[in-house]
Amino acid sequence: MSADLTPVIAASTRWLLTAFPPSPGAFNQALAEAQARQAVTLAAALRYPTPLDAQLLHLLGPGGSAQLEWLTSGDQGGDAEAGWRTWVDETVVSWAACLLAAPALALDAHHVVDRGQAGAGDVARLTRPGDHEHDAAPLLRHPDLLEPVAALHRALLLDLLDGENAAVR
Repeated sequence: MSADLTPVIAASTRWLLTAFPPSPGAFNQALAEAQARQAVTLAAALRYPTPLDAQLLHLLGPGGSAQLEWLTSGDQGGDAEAGWRTWVDETVVSWAACLLAAPALALDAHHVVDRGQAGAGDVARLTRPGDHEHDAAPLLRHPDLLEPVAALHRALLLDLLDGENAAVR
């Protein structure tokens, strides 16, 4: 995966953790961040599989978090350092929400990324969440809470995964 995706991964991870905060405590914060980062990294690898895709992203920009903020009734005006929000990619966040809500879907996505050799790294906390992962990030793992965000671009993700899986058969 291209290093050019780092700003989008960082901003999209931060947005998810802001919208769906972890349980209190440093360990829970770290565990929730690891899960969000794995989901966002995998979603970004699916969305931008080649270096050219990443270059186009930098040329055109990811779009920002305005619609996500509106959808989740978040306040985007209160953060004095809100410049990071411009690097949030709505589709990546939506796909990450889908992957967080459905570990089986995350496993399918990981197989697709591995076949394309874009590399999303270790995604065990995403594909095989245990009690610690659920306890650390109950909001981030709750399918009903994630649904408005996940529903934005779920059809596109499912089409992509179905197309990739059909190509292998």
